Amino acid sequence: MVLFRRAEELSLSHALLDGCTEGNAGLLLIEGAVGCGKSEFLETVAARAEDRGATVLRAMGTAAERGHALGILRQLAADAPPGTLSAPPSPAEAGRVEAMQVFAAAVRELSAAAPVVICVDDLHHVDELSSRYLLHLARGSRQARVLLALTESVHERAVDPLLRTELLRLPHFVRLPLERFAPEAVRAMLPDRTEAETAQLYRASGGNPLLLRSLLQDSRHRPGEAYTQAVLACLHRCGAATPQLAEAVAVLDGLASAAHLARLTGAAESAAVRALAALDTAGLLAPEGGHGFRHPAARAAVLDRMDPAARAALHREAALLARASGAPDTEVAAQLLAARHTGEEWALPVLRSAADQYVADGALAEAADVLQLAREACPDDAPRAELAIRLCAIAGRTDPATAERHLLEPLAALAAGKLGPHSMGPLARVLAAQGRIDESADALERLAATGGRHPGAERRHGDIPGDDPLDGLSAFPQWAASTRRGTPAEAGPPPAGRAARTPVHPAALWALPVEAEEGAAAHAAELFLRGATLAEGTVEPVVQALRTLLYLDGAARALPWCEVFVRQAAGRGATGWQAVFGGLLAEARMRLGDLTGAAGTAEEILRAVPAHGSSVLLSGIAGTLVRARTAMGRPEAAAAVLSRPAPAALTGSIHGLGYLRARGHYALATSRFHAALGDFLDIGRHMRRWGLDRPRLLPWRTDAAEALLKLGEARQAERFLADQLTTRDAADPWVRGMTLRLRASLREPKERQAMLAKAVDDLHRSGDQYELARAMGDFGQVLREIGEPARAAMVNRRAWHVARECGAEALCVKILPGHTGDTAATAEPAETPHAELVASLSESEKRVALLAVHGHTNREIAQKLYITVSTVEQHLTRVYRKLEIPGRQALPVDFHLGVAEFV
Repeated sequence: MVLFRRAEELSLSHALLDGCTEGNAGLLLIEGAVGCGKSEFLETVAARAEDRGATVLRAMGTAAERGHALGILRQLAADAPPGTLSAPPSPAEAGRVEAMQVFAAAVRELSAAAPVVICVDDLHHVDELSSRYLLHLARGSRQARVLLALTESVHERAVDPLLRTELLRLPHFVRLPLERFAPEAVRAMLPDRTEAETAQLYRASGGNPLLLRSLLQDSRHRPGEAYTQAVLACLHRCGAATPQLAEAVAVLDGLASAAHLARLTGAAESAAVRALAALDTAGLLAPEGGHGFRHPAARAAVLDRMDPAARAALHREAALLARASGAPDTEVAAQLLAARHTGEEWALPVLRSAADQYVADGALAEAADVLQLAREACPDDAPRAELAIRLCAIAGRTDPATAERHLLEPLAALAAGKLGPHSMGPLARVLAAQGRIDESADALERLAATGGRHPGAERRHGDIPGDDPLDGLSAFPQWAASTRRGTPAEAGPPPAGRAARTPVHPAALWALPVEAEEGAAAHAAELFLRGATLAEGTVEPVVQALRTLLYLDGAARALPWCEVFVRQAAGRGATGWQAVFGGLLAEARMRLGDLTGAAGTAEEILRAVPAHGSSVLLSGIAGTLVRARTAMGRPEAAAAVLSRPAPAALTGSIHGLGYLRARGHYALATSRFHAALGDFLDIGRHMRRWGLDRPRLLPWRTDAAEALLKLGEARQAERFLADQLTTRDAADPWVRGMTLRLRASLREPKERQAMLAKAVDDLHRSGDQYELARAMGDFGQVLREIGEPARAAMVNRRAWHVARECGAEALCVKILPGHTGDTAATAEPAETPHAELVASLSESEKRVALLAVHGHTNREIAQKLYITVSTVEQHLTRVYRKLEIPGRQALPVDFHLGVAEFV
């Protein structure tokens, strides 16, 4: 693409050509920085002259031919019409004035037939003798039809210092500076580009025509191969000393002042000043006084062409220079990292300090890189383990598997007794945040056995302030104290030699508050979430707040908050945090019986997170996916997830409990009942040992009872179910509903009917549509057994539709085998009534209708709502009339979607 110059620049060249044609000699010196279009403009002048019938003679100065006398004259003679310009004389005679007069006379004679335009590119490379011939021609041809058009770089001068001075003295001398394009000029030349595109092109090119053209040639107009070659061409043409100084600029980047360049390269400071000026004028340096290259691709182009060993040595010297000049630790660390050098005694503290600053600035990749370098250089196990722990905390934001892998070394050091006390606290903290309860507890036990701190040891960077290494992980002051009132019951008294104050057991950070404080805790959690934003120190408290809402106030309350923080994490590119909140979101959807949504969320998270190995966190999310797929009736898909390797640390973690439950559910679905029971009992042992035995968190007793029922162990199943109804969570509708559903299977039909009716009511209130569908399916079956086929059919249709909404295809088949939902033979009720019709119902009518949809008789409805049977009948009559349906059998199965919930 041709990039046109401004109209005034072109008009000046046209005027000089006009004057030349009329017999007025011209002398045009085109000046500009490298890449600003001097050669292109000179060729435009030559082409215009040829179009007018002028004789154009071209020559080009080069650095290689600068030492060859009369090289330019030979080029001009070769370009002239045959016989018009004789070959230059021998070097012995070439310096004589007579020889110069002969050359000038020959040019004037040539101009008699047609105007002569002599174009010499790169005057600064012309040999000294040729420059004298050109000067003599300019002086002696003022009345001839001769135009001398020359180009010269603003930062390089001709060999002959008198040439430019003498040219300036001539009356017909015209100087034309070519500058870089301004932003508005770039926009004008590219009218088909958007404002954002032209701004991006200008930022990368600085308005340099050569760089701009290369960007337009590159794919998608981003710096690529053409841009790289253009940058290197600019450096090559900025002067012999510039490429070496440009390498120093690339190494020093923002520290590339003239003084630093001179010190790093050994060049004179004046030469460094000239090199910086040439690069800046060419648009290669950062604007507004910046010293480094304008675009990272330009810097990379220079660094990539350097010898690796030489580049590392230069970075090492740059690190020393940056340190000596008081540069920020991040600047020094960047040089150490580029050189892979840690030989200085101050290197490790600088790298750790720089990592802190990088983390504060959100530059996690840079923080991880400098910490990894520091870790590789550590000669001792203890500081190396400390750095690995810090690497884990940083990597956890984007890559859970890598974060967990960083802990292998400190955990090995802990097991071998080589981990220092100052590292045990941070290790326990990170493990607790990851839900790795057993390993965190082990670290705290060992820390307590040392008295909390090694005698005489100074506080090291990264220590947790205070006596408790887990301080800061609790979320809400309103209930934090209740979660810290003691270690789990089975922990026992502190062993001999332990410090007087035992650190909080890590399981307490995952516990729910005591019963008396649950309401306040849920309220405090939501208040906390309203003002919380994601940052390094807020992720764990936000997780605790979400878990509190999820398990105390229900999934419907927690789900929108989970979605908020998933979006926040995704917007920050924090895929590790996204996995943490995505796992909670998938669990919330699972608790609501949204099997399709839970599976989709889990799959999305597992795709988004880098697959760099197994992870405790990701295995927990995979467990939710397995439970969802199993409940959907897709055991093959669940088996594919379970076939992936799980980390060894999963067993002693919170996330491992969810994985065990998922594996147990899969085993139940595939008739491996003993294996399922084993997984559920393992969950119970862990939860009791950790002091987390709350059915709201994980109802392992109902899972175990279901496996026992499959094995024919009714008495044992009854014991587990009865035990669950004595826990503090027995009144929770979700816990009670699931328990009653299974317990009903151990009763006679009449008692079973009453128990299942209660289970249906409880599960409807809990919001778990999948468990509701299971309970309604059992309810429909018992109604058929006791001889109420009409009620059974209605309840089963309702259960089938709820199961289908959940995505539970296998449950649909179990409830109504062969039913597809679109056959007239099933006497399917009419479509859901219009919202206006539903809205016309009173609250009392809605409650009565909803209980009727759930299969309750009029008498049962009357007992539940404390009204008379006659009142129920009156309400139902009005409901049928308002909804324009014939009777109870025509009540729509998804009636609950249009009415208010009731308690």
